[in-house]
Amino acid sequence: MQELHDAPLAPLTTFRLGGPATRLVTATTDAEVIAAVREADDSGTPLLLIGGGSNLVIGDNGFAGTALVIATKGFALDGTGLELAAGEVWTDAVARTVDAGLAGIECLAGIPGSAGATPIQNVGAYGQEVSSTITEVTAYDRIARETVVIPNADCAFSYRHSRFKATPERYVVLRVRFELEDADGLSAPLKYAETARALGVEPGDRVPLADARETVLKLRSGKGMVLDPEDHDTWSAGSFFTNPILTEEEFAAFHARVRERLGEGVAPPSYPAGEGRTKTSAAWLIDKAGFTKGYGTGPARISTKHTLALTNRGAATTEDLLALAREVVTGVRDAFGVTLVNEPVTVGVSL
Repeated sequence: MQELHDAPLAPLTTFRLGGPATRLVTATTDAEVIAAVREADDSGTPLLLIGGGSNLVIGDNGFAGTALVIATKGFALDGTGLELAAGEVWTDAVARTVDAGLAGIECLAGIPGSAGATPIQNVGAYGQEVSSTITEVTAYDRIARETVVIPNADCAFSYRHSRFKATPERYVVLRVRFELEDADGLSAPLKYAETARALGVEPGDRVPLADARETVLKLRSGKGMVLDPEDHDTWSAGSFFTNPILTEEEFAAFHARVRERLGEGVAPPSYPAGEGRTKTSAAWLIDKAGFTKGYGTGPARISTKHTLALTNRGAATTEDLLALAREVVTGVRDAFGVTLVNEPVTVGVSL
């Protein structure tokens, strides 16, 4: 294992924000990961797990403890079964499954981060979620102090949530297994209308895998959602807020606020989200509350390509970012009575 002290954490995050860690350890095998976790637990040292750093907001004071970078490698295909080590770069893994002619995660192309983070967040985009293809997760259980295998049914997956996210201090993901589909080189049925339109087909149709992946990459790039060190719109955590899920009463009150603010003819986006619940669009809320693309005058601003991304224009601090996030949350609440929830994990800070 590599070990550094008073080590900068900002370069390990896609925001490029945050102060140093007291100690930074990089583990390249499952055994090294477990050893580092046990050492921290035995000594009572605070522990921060880092994968691709694409979902982290670290405070300007840094992290007083051990930051553990999980850099394990492992990509194994067995028929339509796929096993990924937690440290595998997710977007590279997606590309390799497409090259292998296997469907199921092709619309998750371009999402930054590591494979081990995908079940924690139940990563999803463009009509696909990893919960649809994950069969089991191998993790180190810090309470039981043993490695456990958790089947899909016990992962408690829901929208951008899971058992692992619900108890973040308990599990350290080591490996993730998926069951993909051999559809003779075609994608899974397309579920997302924007993807289908871009491909000139109907929702439910299948297209060549490579076409699906390339189309998603183009759509994401157009929104600043594919990492590019030269493009400050990608110095972000992608979507900063989750799409609100409202009860019938909450949605009715929200709809009334929309009519009052924007007029009788305006209907907010709405999507079924389970019995008695409706999902609406955080990006729509932000825009209609007056926070348009490029909003802001300081070093942290809304992306010029997508209202759902908050960005570091190059000289921001974490406090700059949080000030902008709080302004957006307050503005949307005042306008529509809906409270946005941040998607990235905050370390040493909060909204």
